[in-house]
Amino acid sequence: MGRALSAKVMLTDLIIKNFAIIENLHVTFGAGFNVLTGETGAGKSIIIDAVNLLLGGRARGEIIRTGEDQAAVEAIFDLGDDPFLRDKLEEAGLDVDSELLVRRVVARSGKNRIFVNGSPVSLTQLRELVSGLVNIYGQHEHQNLQRTETHLHVLDAFSSLQPALAAYRNAYADWHRLQQELSHLTLAERERQQRLDMLRYQQQELTGAQLTVGEDDDLEQERVILLNAEKLTAATVGGYENLYAGQDAVCEKIAIAADQLEALQKIDPQLGTLAETLRSNLYSLEDVATELHDYADKLDFEPQRQQQVEDRLALLGQLKGKYAPTIAELIEYLDKITLELDDLDNIESRREQLQQQLELQREKLLQAGTILTQQRHDGAEKLAIAVERELADLAMPKASFSLRLTPLPEPAADGLEAGEFYLAANPGEEAQPLAKIASGGELSRIMLALKRSVPAGDTVKTLIFDEVDAGIGGEAATAVGEKISRLGKELQVLCVTHLPQVAAFADHHYCVVKEEVEGRTTTNLDLLDIEARTAEMARMLSGSQVSEQTLLHARELIDKSKLLVA
Repeated sequence: MGRALSAKVMLTDLIIKNFAIIENLHVTFGAGFNVLTGETGAGKSIIIDAVNLLLGGRARGEIIRTGEDQAAVEAIFDLGDDPFLRDKLEEAGLDVDSELLVRRVVARSGKNRIFVNGSPVSLTQLRELVSGLVNIYGQHEHQNLQRTETHLHVLDAFSSLQPALAAYRNAYADWHRLQQELSHLTLAERERQQRLDMLRYQQQELTGAQLTVGEDDDLEQERVILLNAEKLTAATVGGYENLYAGQDAVCEKIAIAADQLEALQKIDPQLGTLAETLRSNLYSLEDVATELHDYADKLDFEPQRQQQVEDRLALLGQLKGKYAPTIAELIEYLDKITLELDDLDNIESRREQLQQQLELQREKLLQAGTILTQQRHDGAEKLAIAVERELADLAMPKASFSLRLTPLPEPAADGLEAGEFYLAANPGEEAQPLAKIASGGELSRIMLALKRSVPAGDTVKTLIFDEVDAGIGGEAATAVGEKISRLGKELQVLCVTHLPQVAAFADHHYCVVKEEVEGRTTTNLDLLDIEARTAEMARMLSGSQVSEQTLLHARELIDKSKLLVA
């Protein structure tokens, strides 16, 4: 029944608990074209609503099954070999595996929770993470066609305008950068003058301080010495006197002892050795005495010097408190504001230079934009023809479809124009913006036509069509089924339908069944084998009165569909 497809990003599992009349449902979807059928009121729309909730739709307390405190919906996506989705998860700080698990819990208490791969996320994060995974086309909030900002993207993909668009965007980025730089320079003159005055004051204050790296450490050391002046004087002068210059100085006594020992060395040579030791120590003590004398001479204990040191340290502390914590950083800050002052002083010449660059860049931008615009006009005509051709097979043979390009007053990031789809569903009607007038069924068919015309028009991996077959039948229904089937070769498609001509093309056929169990209504979704599928399609053909003839007709529809898409 199914066909083998290469591994791509797709919705593999949907788990619904206590959601409306669904008590407990777990369904596994396959690649390609998945069709959901069932009797009216069985709950097909409830399943679509559950998926919409996972895409960030509004959570309402009334969706919770009667008698339960909360409802939960989960979806598992196979990430395939798509690195972009893995990067999005990593950037969000979420676990990355081969699958993406999204779970949303709605409680009567109002405490709703959202989890992605087991980690709680906000509603905004959910919408960002799942954007590009699933689009629902029908009477639901998640309608990509109603977002006019996506219309130009579809045209650019259809016409293969990526090179022209990239060239334009590069020119726009340079132009925008110059605009911002010029805007920064053209600050209000009053603000500029205030900035100049402040920077000049800071520059004067820091320059006047004549800063030297390490000066504060030297001053702190000098301050300690000055605070202990008396002790240092007493110790150095007194030490010099005791060792060398004073009466009965140590060095004098050692010299006398050494002379006496030397005089007796002829009697005992050992005394000569001791005399040499004394002489050696004497020289060392004389050196110490000399250094003490020199240290004492260098000491300057003038009262004004201590005040100078205190004042200098106070100034440095004040500057550190105002501008930077170290002298090295103060000097760095001085260099920085000096450069800024130069820029502000030379603002007029810089403004003129930027203005000239901006004008030249605008010319380049307009040249790139004009090329892109022309290619878009050519592509819009071809896209309209392609979509109208597809719509003719979808029971909209007289529909007029177009993409109108409207020049913008100023260049924008994606071009010189805005684009919007217009539709006149019937002859004689005036074309109106698609987002305002199209019904759910029309939106679904137009999206199907666009997807057939522009299979790579966006990055959405799974499409869900609801009401795609509204108001059609016969050959048109067969054409819809064939188109969805061919689309399923590129993407995963889920389609809710009541037409057997559409269901016949499915790779996987699911039936929504409503049952009463122990006095409670519940909905299940069953994957049908070939026999059950034939019976379901016979019911769709003839209602409750299924005959051998309708079973035969159902089998013929299935066989015919296989031949059409073979």
